[in-house]
Amino acid sequence: MVTFSGPLTAGTIAIPACVVQFDLAAHGYAEEEFIAAGTAVGYDVAGDESADGRWTAVPGEEAEFRTRIVVRRPADAASFSGTVVAEWLNVSSSFDADPDWAFLHEEIVRAGHAYVAVSAQAVGVMGGTGRIDPSAAPAPGLRGTSPERYGTLSHPGDRYSFDLFRQVGAALRTAPGVLGGLRPKRVLAVGESQSAMYLTSYLNAVQPLWPSAFDGFLVHSRGAGGGPLSGAPIDPLSVKEGIRIRTDNTVPVFVLETEGDLLPPLAYWRARQPDTDLFRVWEVAGTSHADSYLIGAAAPLMGVRWRINEGPHRYVAQAALHALVAWAEAGTPPPAAVQVELAEGPVVVRDEAGNALGGVRTPFLDAPVFALSGQPPAGTRHPVGWLFGSTAELPPEYLARRYGDEEGYVAAFTASLDAAISAGFLLPAHREELLATAAAVRFPPVPAPA
Repeated sequence: MVTFSGPLTAGTIAIPACVVQFDLAAHGYAEEEFIAAGTAVGYDVAGDESADGRWTAVPGEEAEFRTRIVVRRPADAASFSGTVVAEWLNVSSSFDADPDWAFLHEEIVRAGHAYVAVSAQAVGVMGGTGRIDPSAAPAPGLRGTSPERYGTLSHPGDRYSFDLFRQVGAALRTAPGVLGGLRPKRVLAVGESQSAMYLTSYLNAVQPLWPSAFDGFLVHSRGAGGGPLSGAPIDPLSVKEGIRIRTDNTVPVFVLETEGDLLPPLAYWRARQPDTDLFRVWEVAGTSHADSYLIGAAAPLMGVRWRINEGPHRYVAQAALHALVAWAEAGTPPPAAVQVELAEGPVVVRDEAGNALGGVRTPFLDAPVFALSGQPPAGTRHPVGWLFGSTAELPPEYLARRYGDEEGYVAAFTASLDAAISAGFLLPAHREELLATAAAVRFPPVPAPA
């Protein structure tokens, strides 16, 4: 059983890495950090880790852990919604990062949810190399970053990360001191990219053994594979063959995929599966794994020299969280969405503007001024260029032919926006911001005939 101590006050907090800045205090939120300690077990699969996700997991050996959690919560208990969003922090770059906080924090704060970031994997705590650039110098981890604050932390390895995360999620219900006295009604697990792959394996192996730890899951931008229960690096073979998520769990599971996630190297198309009563997938047309909102000014620092994706990723992600909360709370399932259209290859099937057909539809796609792709421009050579997608301006002749002028564009955008909100793929809270974005668009002049 996990126990918490804190809040930590020595040294300086190592905030999970996030380009998106947000003033918590200005929005009535408090932030504190705690140590979570306990004994976790590793899990083995009896038989094969089958593609259908119906694994039979067996608890194995035990190991002690001391990790950290970061809590962001309403300072006023009256503002608390009753929902805790627990993020499995991403360590693909060799340090703790909170991409789902970046994508979802506006909805978290708007709704009054509490948020808990969990340092679930060993490299974030103990240091080492990440998956984005394994040739880079090892990162120091929390222990090396601030020994005064984190010197007592220890992590026995990723084999134990599944049970560590499970125990933290379960303990949040019975440790109101960690949440400033808040008493949650539901705890949701979220994780993006590598963390989503680990949640995939968690759902297939651990969730059936401990069904009450979490009340729902948002599995965000997973690839076709899963995180090995052994603690070894993600096996490329599992990505090549594809692993689906079991559908006999008793809580809702929401999978959110970008257009870019469908194709290699993540190749989610290999793991596609149909919706069920407690399983839903949204594939979001015109989006990339990491876009201009998430990466921002950091893109040039990573050697990116093209205009990366500016699609509706965060807006749809927030709608997905909103829908998951309603699903977990009242049993109301999210709307179903069609898949992004793929042709043999696979390649994304596109319309005359260069945007994907199918998938979750938004005005970015159905009233476009850009061609939005989940992949970098053709011919781009960059080791992780597949993360960022691309944005290309549509020709002025196309805009004039389709809309006539800016007023016609805003009318088309508004109609599509209202349809997406009505369908549940965007939120009413997004309407004013998105309409202002559309109103600011100016068409370039159509070139005179030669």
